[in-house]
Amino acid sequence: MCRPTFEQSTTKPCPWKRFRFPEGKTSALVYLFAALMLAGPWFLRVGRSEEHAKSPVYVILWLDTEDYISPPSDDSAKRLAEFLTQQGIRATFKVVGEKARTLERRGRQDVIRALTRHEIGYHSNFHSRHPIVEEYEEPIDWNDGVREFTRRERSGFDDVARIFGRPPSCYGQPGAAWAPQAFAALKQWGVRVYLDDGDHVGLDGKPFWYGGLLNIFNLPETNRLRPDPDWTNLNQVKANFQQFYSRLSSEEKGGIISIYYHPWEFIYRQPWDFSNFADGANPPPAAWKPSPVRSPEVIESAFQYFEDFIKYIKSHPGVEFITATQASVLYQDTARGHDFSPAELTDIAAKVDTEVSFQTHDEYTLAPSEVLDLLSHFVAREAQGKGQEQGVLKDTPAGPSEHPVELQESILVPWDQFLTAVFDVTDFVERNSQVPSVVWVGSRAVPPESYLVTLAHVIHDMQVRGAPPDSVMVAPAHLAASRYVSSDPAVWYWPVNPIGFRAPHLSALAKLQAWTLKPARLGRPR
Repeated sequence: MCRPTFEQSTTKPCPWKRFRFPEGKTSALVYLFAALMLAGPWFLRVGRSEEHAKSPVYVILWLDTEDYISPPSDDSAKRLAEFLTQQGIRATFKVVGEKARTLERRGRQDVIRALTRHEIGYHSNFHSRHPIVEEYEEPIDWNDGVREFTRRERSGFDDVARIFGRPPSCYGQPGAAWAPQAFAALKQWGVRVYLDDGDHVGLDGKPFWYGGLLNIFNLPETNRLRPDPDWTNLNQVKANFQQFYSRLSSEEKGGIISIYYHPWEFIYRQPWDFSNFADGANPPPAAWKPSPVRSPEVIESAFQYFEDFIKYIKSHPGVEFITATQASVLYQDTARGHDFSPAELTDIAAKVDTEVSFQTHDEYTLAPSEVLDLLSHFVAREAQGKGQEQGVLKDTPAGPSEHPVELQESILVPWDQFLTAVFDVTDFVERNSQVPSVVWVGSRAVPPESYLVTLAHVIHDMQVRGAPPDSVMVAPAHLAASRYVSSDPAVWYWPVNPIGFRAPHLSALAKLQAWTLKPARLGRPR
């Protein structure tokens, strides 16, 4: 770079040589003013570049690869994957188990190779063939639901892993077929990310932890970046992206935008499954039929729309396309594996109140179930004379499997009975990695929310008095975090469902799993 000096010693042409250094005391100020005027645009560019470097915008692009009926959707997936590879972009292709098996049966190794250059996620075993996930999960309890999800879905997960050469990195439900039991099963399989869209649960329009998985779900930008049915709204979608980009890039750590497509939608005018499985229909494979095909001109314009939009996104400074695995690194859970000191645990206890919810601290966030686990172990160690030992959070315990009993009024219980309950809860959580539905304090059944609030008060009393109280008051409490789980029956609606389908049991279980809810924090830019 050419820099102004009082004596130009370089022979390289420099624009500063056009200025004659004036005589007199004010000459330096005149020279400095002229230099700043010329350098101003350069300083502004540098400032903007540094701002974007500090505030990146991550774009997670995922494609639900699901249509196992119509062969042209195979070529659509291949074309999209190859274009993204040419652009140096890795997307996340969430593949249905039957789709992977169909590609294998059809000998479409070219499609498999093209998708394998990207990250592979999982999108259920049969997608829309009945019974779908929410249908078979609605009538059964929590533990049976976890086992049933594994029984029906794990074989598809394993087939996707075998065919594409590596385990899927994430999962997302087909359509609106969301079920809370899936999270516990997925965690057992080693899946760390739930990547999809829906309104079942959300946390202020940002990624969150729920069920022990990082959820990139229910982000407000997602649906405003979708094509219209005729692929004619590209300018509006670009304007929407620019709006989101400007907002996120101005935030301290930036943010994430989630965008999705289906390979079939570039080819067909109607979802492939609506043509076969709508309203609970379940025809045999011999009766399956493809959806109405778009005209060649519209098909080509749809692909051009996609390519134009991706190039537009890529042109923005500070934009980085990421996969589900990369998202799990950026939004790493810093609470898990953390050594909590007695001082930290005392601070955590001080933030518990009767409206039980997640906690946000400087270095980590905590779900209500994690708070209960940490504080139960802390009091148990105190009672055993080990109060100065560190506490390590190994996992996020699941929420209760059944709706807890209600406590209508406060009860006073002896300390020894409450301490016995502490040991009992600690043992239950260690054995089951789950919050108990009922905490027994002597002969009284207490909801876990009331137990947690009382536990926090006990820790405060022990710090102040240096000894446990003679008795403790257990008062009514409420799981305030459950408000982030939708109560609207419409969130379960999907045209594939049988007419009149409702899921009140799944809704109730989903609210119980709000014990596992907490914000996901974006780490420092790499």
